[in-house]
Amino acid sequence: MQSESLTRAQLPPLEQLIACHECDLLMHHPHVGEEQKACCPRCGYEMVVHRSQMRRRSLALVLTALILFVPANFLPIMSLSILGQHAVDTVWSGVVGLYHSDMQGVAVVVFLCSMLVPLLKLLCQLFVLIAMPRPALRPLACYCYRIYHHMREWGMLEVYLFGILVSIVKLIDMAKLHLGVGLACFVALMLAQIWLEVTMSPHQVWDALSEEDDHART
Repeated sequence: MQSESLTRAQLPPLEQLIACHECDLLMHHPHVGEEQKACCPRCGYEMVVHRSQMRRRSLALVLTALILFVPANFLPIMSLSILGQHAVDTVWSGVVGLYHSDMQGVAVVVFLCSMLVPLLKLLCQLFVLIAMPRPALRPLACYCYRIYHHMREWGMLEVYLFGILVSIVKLIDMAKLHLGVGLACFVALMLAQIWLEVTMSPHQVWDALSEEDDHART
């Protein structure tokens, strides 16, 4: 018991330690410079990365994604002409069509994964970035950032895009198919969100929020 307590007493403070998300290796928190990253020595997982102008670049990307959100979901993705009938499809019209085809469950899942959850993720990221230089908003920003991480698995824009591409390949020899502006906006929205995920480093965000909290206390 005495040796165990001595070992615990010799441990550095928790804020100086970091655990690998992949293999749970506990080590000292590495200090990285601008545009540098630190990887786990055991499994190679990227643990800490410091990107220059992270907040400004992330703000630009999240605003771009929010601007693209409306045309990506409500402008025509494709127009289809077959046997004298003409139809124009959007993401929203696909949700409505599923709902009126007695597939309400599928319609709800598509609405959540392709529209509502991606929008909520972007709004959470926007609020976190706005709250960084404002210590009074830090507690709510931490809560929103936790919610954002829980929602990451439910945003499936890439899955919906793959479904669109499969439909295009299957229908291109059967009917006259014209791609719309909505598809370009949808692809741009997905790329903007992926770029935002890469730019908005989680450890850098948490460190920035902690620094603001320290300044507020002093």
